[in-house]
This record gives sequence, structure tokens and C-alpha cells, in this order.
Amino acid sequence: MPRLAASIRQHGVVQPLLVRPLGSGQNRFELVAGERRLRAAILAGLSDVPVVLRDLNDRQSLEIAIIENVQRADLNAIEEALGYQALIDEHGYTQADLAEILAKSRSHVANTLRLLKLPPEVRAMVEEGTLSAGAARTVVTADDPLALAKRITSENLSVREAEALARDPAAAEEAPFQKQSGRRRGRKSAEAAEEQKSETILAFERRLREATGFDVSIQMSGGRPLLQFDLDREADLEGLLQRLEHHGGYTAAFSGPRLRSL
Repeated sequence: MPRLAASIRQHGVVQPLLVRPLGSGQNRFELVAGERRLRAAILAGLSDVPVVLRDLNDRQSLEIAIIENVQRADLNAIEEALGYQALIDEHGYTQADLAEILAKSRSHVANTLRLLKLPPEVRAMVEEGTLSAGAARTVVTADDPLALAKRITSENLSVREAEALARDPAAAEEAPFQKQSGRRRGRKSAEAAEEQKSETILAFERRLREATGFDVSIQMSGGRPLLQFDLDREADLEGLLQRLEHHGGYTAAFSGPRLRSL
């Protein structure tokens, strides 16, 4: 929260809050989405924040709140998967529905939900950040997911190495993967850079995910933003291009608690 407040203090509220009219009283509203941004704005000392006013019923309000929660940049993959499952169990969404509503690829939704099949110990590793979501997906169907996950973390294997090990775990028993110090340093540097991303960059990553339906990472190099899209297969390149060519405009206010409707 202090980090978000610092970003809001410097750049204002990048994404408006969502509110709905409350009862028949005038100037009374219920916050639907954006609680963290509102709390951070208060902490930053802002006197007003931008909002979007929508007339929503109770069901719509609850669904939007859950959807926004699973789109938060700071969620780990297990929390994201649990949010998807809640939308499926409580509101009857299909995986195809989720992909469309969340502007993500169907494969991303399916692969994220697969993480819920992991044993509790492996899920805890993902939640703690010791095992990446990509590596965790490779161990879902393993005979011993926990043992494979422990080996991935102990040998600091990449996702590709983890996939190779999952396909043929016996092949590397006598010849463990060689760990390269340069690669480890590069990976740790990347993780450190990820932790230092500003809330503005994280917001742009989320908006790009919404616009394209694919995971995207923005890294700053020499003051220049470098974009990396995470696609599941070569055919996804065509889908990415189509979304970039045909995606409609997204309006957001870069300003900033009095609520100010946009």
C-alpha cells in the first residue's frame, strides 16, 4: 500500500474507481471496484479521485468486484486461479466466458485453473514465489509433483528445463542440469527489476493484457520500455496482431476523497 500511495502521490490515480448509486439518496454512492486505489489515495493525501458511475444491480456489482480482484497485478497465480474458480462456481461462467470478459486467451485461463490441481505443498511454493507459475504448470501431471517441484527450485531450472524434466524425469537422474552462474545472476536481476516496477508500469501491463488477451511484461532499459508478450504457441501471433489492429480505444484519467465522475 505505501508503494501504491507513493506512485499516486507522484502520478495521480491512473485508473478511475467504479461506483454505483446507493439507494434513492442524492450524492450517495457505493464503491464497486478500486478499494486499494482509494485507500492509497487517502494515504497519499488526495482530496478527490476520478470515478466512473454505473447503474449496477447487486449481482453485477459482485461480479465486477471479483473480476477486478483477479486482474490485480500483485496477485500470485494461485490467487488468480481461485478467483477464476469462484466466478465459475458462484456465477456459472465458462472458461470461454472468462477469457472474453477478462480479455485473456482461453489457454491462459485453462492453464491457470490447472494450478488448482497441484498438491497443497506445491501450491504454497507458488504462493510464496519460490516456484514460478510457468514451472508449476509443468508439474501438474507429474507422478510426483512435489518431488519435481523441489528439484526445479533446488537446481534453479528454467521453465524449458522443467518441461524437459517433466517429459523424461529419468533422463536427468544421473546428469543434473548444469547451473550457470551468469544465468542465475541474470534471473535474479530480472526478479529484482520486477519488484522495482512502478505502479504506473504495472497499470500499463494490466491494460495491455486487457487489450490483447496475453500476458505481457514491460522492462525499462536505458529509459526505454521494452515489451515482451508471453504466447503459448506460434499461432497466437496472428491473434495478437488482430487484437492490436482492431482493439477499440480505452479511456482512462491520469489525475489526482471527493469522488469526481468522468
